Amino acid sequence: MISHHRLSKFALIAVFVATGFLSGCGINNIPTYDEAVNGRWSDVQNQYKNRTDLIPDLITTVEGFAKQENKVLNELNEARAQILEMSISPESLTDRNAFERYQQNQEALTAALQSLMNIAKDYPDLEFDQSFLTLKQQLESIENGIALARRNYRSAVQKYNIEIRTLPGRWWVRFIYPDMKSKASFPAPK
Repeated sequence: MISHHRLSKFALIAVFVATGFLSGCGINNIPTYDEAVNGRWSDVQNQYKNRTDLIPDLITTVEGFAKQENKVLNELNEARAQILEMSISPESLTDRNAFERYQQNQEALTAALQSLMNIAKDYPDLEFDQSFLTLKQQLESIENGIALARRNYRSAVQKYNIEIRTLPGRWWVRFIYPDMKSKASFPAPK
C-alpha cells in the first residue's frame, strides 16, 4: 500500500509536471497575444485621437487666410464628426464590418486633410504662417506615428490570428478560450 505522504508527493510532482507542460505548450500565448493586440490598438487610437484633436486648430488657422474654402473646411469638419461618433473597443476588433467602417471614416479624414493641405498651396501667406507651419509639422509627425502604430498593430494581429488558427493554439481556443476570435486588421500599405 502507498503511504499518504508518498501519494501527496506524487500528486505534487504531477502538478509541477502538468504546469511545466502547459506553460511550455503555448496555452498562455493566446491571452498574451490578445493583450498585445489590445495594446497596439490603443496606440493606433491614440495617434488617431491626436490627429482629430489637431483639426480645430488647423481649421481656425486656414479660415483666417482662406475663408472662401468653406467646402473643404466643411468636409474636414464632417469627417472629424464621423470619427468622433464612432469608436472601436478592443472587444469589437473581431467585428470586421465595424472595423471597415471605422477605417473608411479615417480614410475620409485623411482625404479631407490632404485637400486642405493642397488648398494651402494656393495661399502663400498661409504657407508661410508660423502657426500653420507648426500645425503642419505636428500633423506630419502624427501621420508618421499613425503609420508606425498601424504597422505594429498589424504585426500583433497577425501573430495572434496565426496562433489561434494553428496547432496547438487551435486546440486551446476550442477547449479553453472559446471566446477568442480572429481580429480585423488594416490592409498592408501599398
